[in-house]
Amino acid sequence: MYFIGIDLGTSAMKLLLTDEKGVIHNSTAKEYPLLFPHPGWSEQDPREWWNACIAGLRDLLAGFDAGAVAGIGIGGQMHGLVTLDAQDKVIRNAILWNDGRTEKETAWLNTEIGKEKLSALTANIAFAGFTAPKLLWMRANEPENFERIEKIMLPKDYLAYMLTGVHACDYSDASGMLLLDVARKRWSKEMLEICGVKESQMPKLFESFEVIGTLKPEVASALGLPASVKVVAGAGDNAAAAVGTGVVGEGGCNISLGTSGTIFISSKNFGVDPHNALHAFAHADGGFHLMGCMLSAASCNSWLCDKILHTSDYAAEQEGITDEKLGRNPVFFLPYLMGERSPINDVNARGTFTGITMNTSRTDLVQSVLEGVAFAIRDSFEVAKSLGLNIERSKICGGGAKSPLWRKIMANVLGIPLEMVKTEQGPGYGAAMLAMVGCGVFESVQAAADALVEVSSVTEPDAALTARYDAQYRKYKKIYPALRDVFPALR
Repeated sequence: MYFIGIDLGTSAMKLLLTDEKGVIHNSTAKEYPLLFPHPGWSEQDPREWWNACIAGLRDLLAGFDAGAVAGIGIGGQMHGLVTLDAQDKVIRNAILWNDGRTEKETAWLNTEIGKEKLSALTANIAFAGFTAPKLLWMRANEPENFERIEKIMLPKDYLAYMLTGVHACDYSDASGMLLLDVARKRWSKEMLEICGVKESQMPKLFESFEVIGTLKPEVASALGLPASVKVVAGAGDNAAAAVGTGVVGEGGCNISLGTSGTIFISSKNFGVDPHNALHAFAHADGGFHLMGCMLSAASCNSWLCDKILHTSDYAAEQEGITDEKLGRNPVFFLPYLMGERSPINDVNARGTFTGITMNTSRTDLVQSVLEGVAFAIRDSFEVAKSLGLNIERSKICGGGAKSPLWRKIMANVLGIPLEMVKTEQGPGYGAAMLAMVGCGVFESVQAAADALVEVSSVTEPDAALTARYDAQYRKYKKIYPALRDVFPALR
């Protein structure tokens, strides 16, 4: 049997074909445009995702027995608002997770509705990237479009809907909408009312590994797949990536260095950060997790190299960062290129280089970006520690994690070993594992993780270097508070 895992990313869709033993037989990727119609806005046309999905599936299955495909799982970028009308037509471009237009709506939710009430209703407070503030923005700024809404969904759920015709969402992805009562795993009627939407417009809720339906006959025919192929609900990208790295059950941790950066801590039981600096979400394994999310992680490095230094050879840029330079860089970087979410929740925050002198080199700037992202992950790591969570080691994944230097910096900034897994395919692999569970290959997500996830390498921290980075982190911690009141004036 074959299983397909789809990762609906921000800049590209990655698809992989695996068997029930987790062996990957083929993979492909399809890019699509990211739109910035106004400063701070971020959008995509969902139809571009569907076109990429069809083209990607055809490429993926070329030369393979499509009749042997049993299931499909999808992991995808979270929080994006996708709206369809009564004819199932896309009403407007999807407003993405890293869109910052909802400052007013986010502030209104946190002040007028109140953080305490929001936390009681949804286990979280409002962040600019969440879906509920986007609905409020749409109601205020595009009332004609708002009135046309028949279906509300998240990015990956649009793909699932196009594949199956079923309007569905899983609990992990729904947790990031600020519309779900996470503790009780049901839509919050009060939050829906606040946002002016009806429960009939919302998708039916499933566990990530539950089958939502099978392929529509016309889709199956177009792709040469059996109409019996099962599609599971899938998961938000971070929960799917956590499954793919085996971070399930109690006390697991995963750090992802993708376009955004996250620290993901799994738990069997529901729990909330009383300060709401970390998100309290459902997990794809049927349990829960706490998560800190920074909006710009590996994208900071690609921004510096691609846009400023005009090079795509990231490894060459890191060659000059020798061991003696680590923990001694006089230049500091705030990685707030799109504002920031966890733990500061500040849409006005901006990226900065601090400490530049006439002696500053190109290498210093590259190093400061790698370190700035690590320091920002540590901000959420410190919140987790303050809650009494003892994180002794973590998995690490994402494009940035492929850099041995960045892994070394991260391990020493956090002071814990970081583990790379043998099959590091992020959300796509986790989504395929969820499809295996849905199709009965494994009785649980835990069983799938135990059987399929294997650690390939460990990056251990060095006590002396960890001490140097502790001192550097204390300096870094002073920069944002000093600039916090300056940032709004720069807009």
